[in-house]
Amino acid sequence: MKVLTKEEFVQLTAQPGYTLVDFYADWCGPCKMLGPILEEIGEEMPEIRMGKLNVDDNEDIAIQYQVMSIPLVCLFKDGRLIGKSLGYKPKEDMVDWIQGCK
Repeated sequence: MKVLTKEEFVQLTAQPGYTLVDFYADWCGPCKMLGPILEEIGEEMPEIRMGKLNVDDNEDIAIQYQVMSIPLVCLFKDGRLIGKSLGYKPKEDMVDWIQGCK
C-alpha cells in the first residue's frame, strides 16, 4: 500500500468511488500487524483505492479526522467519510466491516 503525502491523501479521498486509508505510525505494533492484511484485501478488492497515512508526519490531517488511537482505518465514498475501524482486526473482520460500510 502506498504511503500518502498530505496532497495525495486529499486527492485520493476526493475521487469518486471507495477509498480506504490506514492511519498508522512506524512505531505502532498493531499497525505493523494490520498492514499485510490490508495489502491482501487491496489485492482482493481492486475496486477500492487504498493508501496509508503516517499520523506523525501528518498531524493536521490526524486532528481533522479525530485520530486519537491507531491503527485507524477510514473508508471514504465519493469524498465523504462513511466508516472508521479502530484497532487491529483479523482479515475476515476487516472484510465484513468494509462490506457493512458499503
